[in-house]
Amino acid sequence: MEENNKGKTLLVLGGSGLVGMEVLRQALANPGIARVVAPSRTPLPMAVRHYAHLENPQVDFEALPEDADWWQADAAICALGTTRQHAGSKDAFRAVDRGYVTACARHARRAGTRTFVLNSSLGASPRSGSFYLRVKGEVEQDLAAMDFRSLTLVRPSLLDGARSEERPGELVGLLLSRTFKPVIPKRLRAVKADDVAATMLQAAMMAPAGKHVIESDAITRRR
Repeated sequence: MEENNKGKTLLVLGGSGLVGMEVLRQALANPGIARVVAPSRTPLPMAVRHYAHLENPQVDFEALPEDADWWQADAAICALGTTRQHAGSKDAFRAVDRGYVTACARHARRAGTRTFVLNSSLGASPRSGSFYLRVKGEVEQDLAAMDFRSLTLVRPSLLDGARSEERPGELVGLLLSRTFKPVIPKRLRAVKADDVAATMLQAAMMAPAGKHVIESDAITRRR
């Protein structure tokens, strides 16, 4: 998609989540972005919906609108994801974290979007013994096969931020990470959601050619 004088068009997938919402906040405040499209199952909070250049179409991720014009963007940022506990089963988790992500990426690519940035996970690998990390690795493989001109995979460690839903295990992990931060290797330390979002947005705007992986210890820390 050609960039116009008014700025870029950004497609944000998963904008209602912890990282996705921070991506939206930063993108909406970025003067280089003229249009932000954030499809979601239910309307996004008014905190972001009041922006005139935000479009928030309601969609069913089980039956995505293939011919929607908003699939065509200068770049797409994907923060779609759930947990096995919230999904209810392994199959339901895979349907979201792999199925929804690849379906959205496929529609975007077919519409002409050439840059894609994914919020993945530290340790993602299709050969991982962890079901969660294996699914993350599988979706990374799926995206790599779609021939995006620019594909960036961001792999944060434990996310530090205020979630809308409770994740007891994550809260315990954050407490331990903060308490023992000086002795925890940098690549394993919790990373702030706004730092992850800033790194993803930078990758989308710069759109470096080829496939790039940004590990947790390389995520840009904002001051």
